[in-house]
Order: sequence, then structure tokens, then C-alpha cells
Amino acid sequence: MQTTLADFLRDTPDGEEAKSIVGKCVHCGFCTATCPTYQLLGDELDGPRGRIYLMKQVLEGQPVTESTRLHLDRCLTCRNCESTCPSGVKYGRLVDIGRKVVDDRLEAQGIHRPARERFARWALRESMTRPALFGPAMRLGQRFRPLLPLALRNKVPQPVDAGVWPHNTHARKMLLLDGCVQPSMSPNINAATARVFDRLGVQLVVAREAGCCGAVRYHTGDHDGGLDNMRRNIDAWWPAVQAGAEAIVMTASGCGVMVKEYGHLLRNDARYAERARQISALTKDLSELLPDFSDTLQALTTEAREGKSGNGQRVAYHPPCTLQHGQQIRGKVEALLTGLGVDVKLCADSHLCCGSAGTYSVLQPELSYRLRDEKLANLQASGPQAIVSANIGCITHLQSGTGTPVMHWIELVDRMLG
Repeated sequence: MQTTLADFLRDTPDGEEAKSIVGKCVHCGFCTATCPTYQLLGDELDGPRGRIYLMKQVLEGQPVTESTRLHLDRCLTCRNCESTCPSGVKYGRLVDIGRKVVDDRLEAQGIHRPARERFARWALRESMTRPALFGPAMRLGQRFRPLLPLALRNKVPQPVDAGVWPHNTHARKMLLLDGCVQPSMSPNINAATARVFDRLGVQLVVAREAGCCGAVRYHTGDHDGGLDNMRRNIDAWWPAVQAGAEAIVMTASGCGVMVKEYGHLLRNDARYAERARQISALTKDLSELLPDFSDTLQALTTEAREGKSGNGQRVAYHPPCTLQHGQQIRGKVEALLTGLGVDVKLCADSHLCCGSAGTYSVLQPELSYRLRDEKLANLQASGPQAIVSANIGCITHLQSGTGTPVMHWIELVDRMLG
């Protein structure tokens, strides 16, 4: 698809990248068959192909309307379309650029988002990315959870006991991203991860100066703020990287896909480009690391299996979009759990998004909950004792619609180890 950039984008990194991406689209429409919002709404402009046409018009300098922004806002950025595109269109990068350009052009015309929308986006960026603010707010919400309106209660999980964080010292060391909301919402996930790795002879180190991966700001249009988050994390991790840390472990697939893109997003930053490239190369999802320890894990779980919760347990696994489409990691979690004696079921349409999608469930609640309910119906069809996933957003979102326990799959492994 040929694109002639408008003057304001010509010779800019984002403009040239967007032009290159649009140029690969051949209008085949395979993407519409795997787009959740197109499946729900049946509108071409709420599918990837239609959104690409809208973004092409914007890139060429044609008038931008609030309708353009609405259709881009409705996109989950699940990147399912990338997995089915025969031309290799990097739609996720394109929509990040397109949304920013659309917002900037509308603002320049004096067309602002409604005050309620602007406040919601500001509040998400400023609260979720600051653990010192988000943590106390979450604890207060958990204390008064029964009194909260349903929409807010759905975002406040029940408090849990994280258990003991291991303090053993091992020769093998890896970094662990603590994250911004996960330590407050589900501290048990990182604690369980640390315990599992401790049993495997690996010490997980948390750099306390590291925080939000940058996804919240970057995907809501604050590109500069997101890049600043990335630089801060690189600075926090760099001493440990130089000291020989083997990997940077991600327990939230949403953070993982973002950190793996640091090298690309900071490629034009002379000071950070090379370090960002190395950070991205070191970043690994849990499911990429633990298969290397599968024999040891099987031996440990066999030893502890009798009478433990994982023995013969049936679980339904929901692979997050950020894992299966963003990071292109498929089959590893299922294979690992099956090898440990767990009966793992994938649901129908397991490739489709659950509707969480970062801040999407707050900003687009109607579509988000429709997707959640459809996903839960499919997940529960196999009669699982629990639902497992690999991202805090998916876990919290799914749990808000079911009484079946929803957890991170590493928590199941931790329980099986005893």
C-alpha cells in the first residue's frame, strides 16, 4: 500500500517506520478473521485493515476526525492480526504511532477528549506507574472492597498472603522485574517465582529502582514518559547486567513484550541504544527459562506429588495475547505443566483476547466485559479446577467474572513443589 507522508511526518523516525509498515499491507483481509473487535462489531473500521486505511489517511495529512480516534481507541492492541498476516505487517507498532499522531493532530485543532476521558487516562498513567502511590491505594481499596461499586471492585483483587521470599545466595543470578501494579495486586506471583528458582539453584535479584516497564504511558500516548520509564529501568539493571546476570525474568507477559522492544524503541537514543539492545536480548519470559530445568522440576514434583494440589489437577490455560502474539511464545507453558502431571486444557478460540489489554478494561469497559464473558464461557467448558494465565491484567480481569480460582501458572508450580 503506497503512502506519501505529509510534510509534518516526512523524514521523521516514526513517519518513516509507519510508512514502511503500511507499505507491507496487501489488503488481503486475513486479519479481520482474527480481530476480536471486528468479530464483536462487524465494522470494517473496527478491524486491522480498516484501521490501517484510517492511519494511512492520517499519515498522508488528510483531515483527522474524532471518529478516527474512536476506531483506534477500540483496538485492543492484542496483535492477533500479526500472527495471521502473510505479509508481516507490524500492526502493533503502527497503531502506537497512529494513535499518537491522531491525538496530536486533534489537539492542534482544539478537539480535546471529553474531560472524563482525559482524567481517566491521566489517573491511569500517574497512579499505575507509581508503586508508592498505587500500593497504599490498593490496600485501602482491599480494606473497603465490599463497599466499592462493582466496576471498581472488579479491579481490586482479594488480598493474599505472598508467603516467604527466599534469602538463599546462589552463584547463578537473574534479575526480576517487580513491576508497578503486580506487587500490590498479586505479590504472591513474584514470591512464588523466587521460591521456584531458589529450588532450582538460581537467585532472583530485584533492582528496587526499576519500576513500570513503560507500557502504560507509551500505549496511552505518552511516548516521552514511557521512554523515560525505560531509561530508568535500564539504569537500574545495568550494574547487575555488567556483573553477569544471566537474564531479566518477566512474570507478566505484558511487561515482557514491552521490555523486549526497548532496543527498537530507543534505537535513536545515542546514549541508551546499545544498552537497550542488550537489555532486550537478556529479557526472558518465565516460560522461556523453566523448560531448561524441566528434568529437575519433574524430579522435585514427583518427590512432593503425593497428596499435593497439582497431582492430576485439571486447569484451563489462557495464553495472554502479549505472550502468544506479542512475544510469539506458544506451547511452552502447556508442555511444562503437562510434564509435571497437570491436565492442561486450552479453550476454544484460545487465540482471542480476554478483553483485559492493559488499560483497555477501564477505558473500553463494554467491549472488554463482552470479551471476558465469552472467554470465561470457553475456559470453563472443560470443567477446570482452576484457570491459569501468565499476565496480571488477564488474571485480575478473568477473576472478576468467575468463582473459579484464577492464578498465574507459576503459583501452581510453586504449590506442587511443596
